[in-house]
Amino acid sequence: MAYEVTATRKRPQLFDGLVGQQFVVSTIKNSIEQGRIAHAYLFSGPRGVGKTSSARILAKALNCEQGPTPYPCGVCANCREITQGNSTDVIEIDGASNTSVNDIRVIKDEVLFPPQSCRYKVYIIDEVHMLSTSAFNALLKTIEEPPEYVVFIFATTETQKVPATIRSRCQQFHFQLIPLDIIKDVLAQTAAEMGIQAEDEALFWIAKESTGSMRDAYTLFDQVVSFSNGMVTMEQIQQKLGLAGLDKISAIIGALLEEQTGNALQALHALLDSGVSVEQCIKDLAEYMRTLLLIRRDITNESILGLQISQIPEAIRQAYSDEQLEAAVELFLKLYRDIRFSLNPRFELELAVSRLTHLRHMASSATLVRKVEELKESLLSGEIAQARPQLAKPIETIAQKAPVQQIVQSTPIKEAIVEPIVAPKPIVPPAPIPAPKPTPEPTPMARPAPQVEPQRKEVPPPPVSPPPVKHITKDLLPELIQEMAAERDPVGIVLSQVVEVSHDDKSLRFTFASNYAMETARQNSERLKALVARHTGYDGPIEFLKTLPKADLAQSEKRQTNELANTIATMFRGEVLHLQ
Repeated sequence: MAYEVTATRKRPQLFDGLVGQQFVVSTIKNSIEQGRIAHAYLFSGPRGVGKTSSARILAKALNCEQGPTPYPCGVCANCREITQGNSTDVIEIDGASNTSVNDIRVIKDEVLFPPQSCRYKVYIIDEVHMLSTSAFNALLKTIEEPPEYVVFIFATTETQKVPATIRSRCQQFHFQLIPLDIIKDVLAQTAAEMGIQAEDEALFWIAKESTGSMRDAYTLFDQVVSFSNGMVTMEQIQQKLGLAGLDKISAIIGALLEEQTGNALQALHALLDSGVSVEQCIKDLAEYMRTLLLIRRDITNESILGLQISQIPEAIRQAYSDEQLEAAVELFLKLYRDIRFSLNPRFELELAVSRLTHLRHMASSATLVRKVEELKESLLSGEIAQARPQLAKPIETIAQKAPVQQIVQSTPIKEAIVEPIVAPKPIVPPAPIPAPKPTPEPTPMARPAPQVEPQRKEVPPPPVSPPPVKHITKDLLPELIQEMAAERDPVGIVLSQVVEVSHDDKSLRFTFASNYAMETARQNSERLKALVARHTGYDGPIEFLKTLPKADLAQSEKRQTNELANTIATMFRGEVLHLQ
């Protein structure tokens, strides 16, 4: 007997044999059991998911000698003819090669004749979206009111290309992609029936590469079985088909994680030298990074991930953040698009791998802005004031373990001048005083008169005059702000909002641009007063004001003008009539 490919040999002959299409199967079976058979069906969906097979099963279900039944026997003459494709009443037409109006005219002439041996005359038009616009228009009337013995079944992979006038006349059924785990289970059953041993990892890879198509899975399975000698392993698949193994990709990412760029490039060169193409390597790296990103988003379904989680080391799974993995996936997607116009695709891949060395230190602009905002709020609230060097304080102040903000607002900082410790000089003993020589005691006649030592007048020290007070202007502010910034004092930020400084013999006035700055300065007035005294010698009162808006300033000037005009009018016994 001639060899038959697995996709043809395993083509389902009953509705229950369709995998992954429970909604379509249940709906059609119920409609047949209830006798609600439509005159036109439209089956749409990806390739290899069972559209044409469902059309043939439906044709057998309608024309079975025991039917119409949702379970055709498969042994009667009608079922065998439809299965073999030689039934005169079930006509399969390729829409890609019969696109003209003349082909549709032939169908319109044939539907006038009833079926010869079956109950229904069924027309299966595959790839119906390939028909021309004129052919669709010619088919409209026929599928809207066909004879009661005619059923149209259309199959297409691109339902959006079918005119709405055709879709509205048909019952539409959309076939979905088959889940990965279902395809793997079907392949395992097929391998067991054929007496072939297959690793679970190898079947998982075949199911993943089929991208939801059962026909593609069977075709790839036949190819792998051809060179496996009865034992399908993942190692053989990688060697024969030139694939990058998951362990090799993990080795490259692990070297990048440790910032060993040389080792990562050597592993990449070994992978390329083994026969893996640059394009395949880029695809595998992009898929690996995508899997890490989905794992970070708490997705554990392996049919979605495309890789088995247990094969990825835990250190790599937890190494990168979401935005870093998004940047890596975007890098490889862009690289795959750009290598078509590259001088050397291998150079492009090496450059991309080298850039991934610093992936852990990458941060987006949004993250940097958020970090700056958090640092700014911490500075203004005083949460990081504990990091600045502390000045010497009295013991009782340090013992009160109060929050920094409370200490700043309640008790002013008392500075202590710390004298450098100087080593004491060695004590030198004083030189011995020679004993006075004895003098002969004079006689009473020769005794000299006692000498009276004159009294010294103490001269008072000259009075110390206080240092002269500088005239304070706005030019002093940068010096004050710089000193407070060196001490990491957040009050320095408040001084940057001073818009005017005025100084006279009575007081010093700081005018701020906002109420917040003015209130903060008032709460820290003692510290600001000590700072000003240290730089200028001024120890008088300090006032903190807020600048008036332009509207309030204009009202104030107008009020002063009115008062002056009223005063002048009173002096001259007149009245104010109009002011400009």
